[in-house]
Amino acid sequence: MTESPFDVTIRVGEVVDAEPFPEANKPELVKLWIDLGDEEVQSAAQLGYNHDPEELPGRQVLCATDLGTVPIAGFESQALTVGVPDADGNPMLVGPDEDVPLGGELY
Repeated sequence: MTESPFDVTIRVGEVVDAEPFPEANKPELVKLWIDLGDEEVQSAAQLGYNHDPEELPGRQVLCATDLGTVPIAGFESQALTVGVPDADGNPMLVGPDEDVPLGGELY
């Protein structure tokens, strides 16, 4: 991969586990554990409006991995899971149409 002038790296990962995050101040937050191929990261994502946590394991997602760690209600969110707004403005996950190698960078 060539050097990028940008500071953000977006990589493909696979959701290993997902669970509701009731202790957060936003009930739509979901805890995610994401396999990037060479490491596993945690992410807190506002997915509860459109995604059932039980259906997320095995799904490939895109996530920004070099933004630092953000503590949220005792959970260390290490990656920003990428989404776009639906017609109501609620987050929908973004990912590849077909399975691709884990850890691949968006370009």
